[in-house]
Amino acid sequence: MITPVPEGQMFSDPGNDAAVMAAWERFLDGSGRPSDALRSLVDGSWQRCQQQNVDPDKRSAPEPVGETMLMSLKSRHGELLEAGAPIMACARDFLAETGTVMALADTSSTILTMEGDNPTLGSAESIHLVPGVAWSERICGTNAIGTALAVGQPVQIHSAEHYCAGIKRWTCSATVIRHPHDGEILGVVDVSGLSETYNRQSLALVVTTASRIENRLTIREMERRYRLLEAALPQWSGGTDGVVLFDRRGYPIKANENAQAAIAAFGAELDLTAPRRIPGLAVDVEQPVLPAWLRPEWLVPVSSRGERLGTLLIMPLPRLGRTSVGEAERALARDPAVGAGVRANLPPGFTSIVTADTGLRVAVRKADQLARSRVPVLLLGETGVGKEEFAQGIHQASPFRDGPYVALNCGGLSRELLASELFGYVDGAFTGARRGGLVGKIEAANGGTLLRDEIVEMPLDLQPHLLRVLEQGEIYRLGENVARKVDFRLVAATHRDLRKEVADGRFRMDFYYRVAVTSIRIPALRDRPGDVRVLARHFVDHFRERHGIGPRRLDDALLAGLDAYAWPGNVRELRNVIESMLLMSEGEVLGPEALPSELAGELDAEPWLQSAATEVHSMAKGEAELIRRAIAATRGNLTQAARELDIAKSTLYQKVKQYGLERDISRVREATPTISA
Repeated sequence: MITPVPEGQMFSDPGNDAAVMAAWERFLDGSGRPSDALRSLVDGSWQRCQQQNVDPDKRSAPEPVGETMLMSLKSRHGELLEAGAPIMACARDFLAETGTVMALADTSSTILTMEGDNPTLGSAESIHLVPGVAWSERICGTNAIGTALAVGQPVQIHSAEHYCAGIKRWTCSATVIRHPHDGEILGVVDVSGLSETYNRQSLALVVTTASRIENRLTIREMERRYRLLEAALPQWSGGTDGVVLFDRRGYPIKANENAQAAIAAFGAELDLTAPRRIPGLAVDVEQPVLPAWLRPEWLVPVSSRGERLGTLLIMPLPRLGRTSVGEAERALARDPAVGAGVRANLPPGFTSIVTADTGLRVAVRKADQLARSRVPVLLLGETGVGKEEFAQGIHQASPFRDGPYVALNCGGLSRELLASELFGYVDGAFTGARRGGLVGKIEAANGGTLLRDEIVEMPLDLQPHLLRVLEQGEIYRLGENVARKVDFRLVAATHRDLRKEVADGRFRMDFYYRVAVTSIRIPALRDRPGDVRVLARHFVDHFRERHGIGPRRLDDALLAGLDAYAWPGNVRELRNVIESMLLMSEGEVLGPEALPSELAGELDAEPWLQSAATEVHSMAKGEAELIRRAIAATRGNLTQAARELDIAKSTLYQKVKQYGLERDISRVREATPTISA
């Protein structure tokens, strides 16, 4: 962890030079406490130098590396040098006759290039302050380049504050250069001169210079990411595999709708809102080390114009989830074999929904009524209840029915790509942009309906832009100054409480009131008595026909067991279980023995799962039972269980410990096949 420099200790004070020199002499002979004139930053650096046995009498840095080695270093850090080239070129002019020079060094403190005052460049050679020399604390003692890397902060080291005697007639200021996306240190920028050139503003100069280099790196990274997305499109899977696109540094930037399920099935996690790097997927790693769950044969390199831009991870979805996310809702009751009773009296746009539940029918009628207007509609409901099916029904029953239906999940894209997916961009908006530009999802939905699934995942800084589109009916593509008129119906969906998100500062209040003009709450499957049996029979017929399987039916004991389960994954989870049982069974009649092992174990082991009418004697017991069901449904994946319960992962850990549910987690995980190292 980096400790900020205390106030008043940021800058050196030339007036304390004598006192600092005396403190250095006492430090070397081990006598006395450090002087009050000695900054804690310098004292800490001296301590490190002494621990690393740096020679305090050293007169200069070591000899520079050979020309071949220096060229190799420059090639390795080509991106940093390219971003810094214009700034370093300016240094030739604005540092001329100032008695100072500017140096750009890598993360090993090795200077890659220098510019500035010519006489000072000559003087710098006397202490080997030249390209090809490493100025780390371990080699050269306390100095701005090495100490800035050691503490990760802006550093000013003047005269006597240097640890080695031969460098004490110099003054220097430096700060680190960080990668714009994750803050990784990429190098150091330094301004140095003889002691008489000391100036507090030198520190401001290096901080500003580092910021300019980081800004150029940001632009370059954005251009590369757009090229990566463009190059990956032809290989993007349209089937049932889970697909994740990683950038050149090993960060996930885009995932398809099946990626989460595929990765979770192998015991891993994926969260694009807080992406974690997989170093083994970085393109510059010579001997990549991959996580135990990730197989090399799943990786496909992505290149453009001879440059490796990233990697596609294409994972097969396990049999339990071989159908795409959202298909559970789209598959609702499309088979005519289902009795007419479960579809009776449903509006024309919603006839694909199968239900015998009064509450869900009320929600459908409300959706049909709202569909006739043009105002935004907010769909509320847990994951897997059928929000997309409702959105399609609203579209079919609306004045926009003849226009396009476009869906976009806000949780499936990184912030940078979400902006281009939403708003599009024009030809030439950036290097590597698609010729002719790109039509964004909003513009593509013109004259139709746009579904914004998991709208709560939309970054705060993008929300005002969509709000302006909704209020003004105009959109600007990225890189464009002329507005385009759009007219579309917005349907937003989320499984979270948006009012709580607003209260917690994660969702804008003005945006909330715009997208939640009207709302529909879709009841969870466990709150729809009788629908488990209706849907189970429907899915049997649906998947029997889809997979070419002979006659199959569920016996009463199995239906009772399915009825007793809480189904935290709702219709999607039920769909997966039914499909799995059909594919894994051979007999015509399916009984409890056909249940997947993790679900069967819960039904057999826990009396509270054997009856949907089990009495709950206290809120605590009810909460414990609900958590236990979520653990069973997610096969012990606490991250997914917390998401299904709509609580923080840390809260779930506390509840697990509070109710003594550790044994339940172990039992479920033991019954679930995983890939381990």
